[in-house]
Amino acid sequence: MHETSNEKILKLLEELVFLQGLIATELIQITENTSAALRDGKIPEKCKKSHRLLRESTIKLVEKYLPENGSELREHVLKH
Repeated sequence: MHETSNEKILKLLEELVFLQGLIATELIQITENTSAALRDGKIPEKCKKSHRLLRESTIKLVEKYLPENGSELREHVLKH
């Protein structure tokens, strides 16, 4: 069975949601790691909290549209 144009576009959008979620969470982690390096490992608590909330929001978006990939992203991101 051949995919229709709409099915191909939907698949592409799903893949982009996952990739954007992955990129976003990794950038948040890079920012936190850089902050830690500049502050001798002492990241302000408000930054830690903010980063955690941003990661959670991003993961929830991915889980909303791609539940099977969202759990994979959640597991990876929360290990940091």
